[in-house]
Amino acid sequence: MTIKFHNTLTNKVEEFVPIEKNKISMYICGVTPYDVVHLGHARAYVTFDVIKRHFIRSGYIVNHVQNFTDVDDKIINRSIEKQISPLELAKTYIDDYFVQMDKLNVLKANIYPQVTAMIPQIISFIEKLVEKGFAYDVDGDVYFSVDKFAQYGKLSKRKLEDMRIGARVDADSKKKNPYDFILWKKTKENEPKSVSWTSKWANGRPGWHIECSVMATTLLGDTIDIHGGGQDLIFPHHENEIAQSEACTGKDFAKYWIHNGFVTVNKEKMSKSLGNFFTLKDIFNTYDPRVVRYYLLTQHYRTPLDFSNDNLTAAQKTLQGLDEAYSRLVSITSESDSKLTNEDLIKIQQLVKESLDDDFNFEKALSYLHELKNIILNNLFANKIDYLRQAKWLFEDILEGDLGIKLLKNELDNELLELLEKRNSARKNKDWKQADLFRDEITKRGYKINDNPDGTSSLTKKI
Repeated sequence: MTIKFHNTLTNKVEEFVPIEKNKISMYICGVTPYDVVHLGHARAYVTFDVIKRHFIRSGYIVNHVQNFTDVDDKIINRSIEKQISPLELAKTYIDDYFVQMDKLNVLKANIYPQVTAMIPQIISFIEKLVEKGFAYDVDGDVYFSVDKFAQYGKLSKRKLEDMRIGARVDADSKKKNPYDFILWKKTKENEPKSVSWTSKWANGRPGWHIECSVMATTLLGDTIDIHGGGQDLIFPHHENEIAQSEACTGKDFAKYWIHNGFVTVNKEKMSKSLGNFFTLKDIFNTYDPRVVRYYLLTQHYRTPLDFSNDNLTAAQKTLQGLDEAYSRLVSITSESDSKLTNEDLIKIQQLVKESLDDDFNFEKALSYLHELKNIILNNLFANKIDYLRQAKWLFEDILEGDLGIKLLKNELDNELLELLEKRNSARKNKDWKQADLFRDEITKRGYKINDNPDGTSSLTKKI
């Protein structure tokens, strides 16, 4: 059960050793629900979904917490524009998150805490930081003093003295240091009272960074096994989480940090400001979510993933090939046998596991799935039914179990089955013209016909 992966904290690939045997505490930063989820979100949560699946399949019990930042400047500003309450706006986009993630077959976390439900714990946490001298109050706003935390920068590998050089400091800033960050924000006159809470400093709400520290330590303990998110969160968000958490508890916050790479468009980071922003709703209008999930796994999780319609179309064609191989297997085998005895198949199973054990190499695991596909196609007509049953089970286990890509179920209605039977009969009688007519009708219904040399055929739904 040896799994190793890149730890952002040490910048090394390390063997994973949990705090508690066979158990993993994992905190993943969630979305700020002020808009619909996009492809960048999909990459993060599909990445951590496969990581979580691999831990579970390796025998670990995973306690997975993922937050929703349901109070934030962006939410407040958007709610004012839409003339609805911030909490109503947040709920709308939280609901959208679950709809889109379900389409991508992302397993749910054990707990989805929300900021607005943990205000007392957040206030108590900030009070401890103030008492310990790590935070200070300026007219109702409370800031964390980065100068007081000697290890600030250890995750991002930045040094405060270097960051200060050339730093622009607002003459009216309340901060003692330009890199001090806010823990508690005093309510402004134009802000809704529904997102304002009473504290000893002033009526207000939490800053962005403090929430994750409080949620993680409250729900998982002072020190957790794994903390994860996108690379854009390394600084300042995760750096600030470490500072405030360790300042408060006096303990290491997280043993391992995992960060997935950016989604780029023409080699530039996807962002609204650049106008190269793609929502999952829009993408799913053209591409099946299975295709999108497959595409997200075609590059190592730490490398940039460049988005284009061409790349998605290529992923669609490749997945179609896998579906066709599986469809043919289904057409000639009965129920799957989960016991592998064939050495070639056992070797592929082991290679997939080794790929995922070695820094969660999705791309490499996919290559072995394609190797299995080729073995299947080469043995379809060798009259080795027991072997093909094992191959079918392994195909299902890798595609759906390891990678979380749903199997394409061909649920054929009676009319479609009748058309296929008539076409097979026409081919058998060498009535090629009539066979072509039946083929065209089946194609119109969105299915591709896979003809086998023995005269049988199977159908694969086009994606």
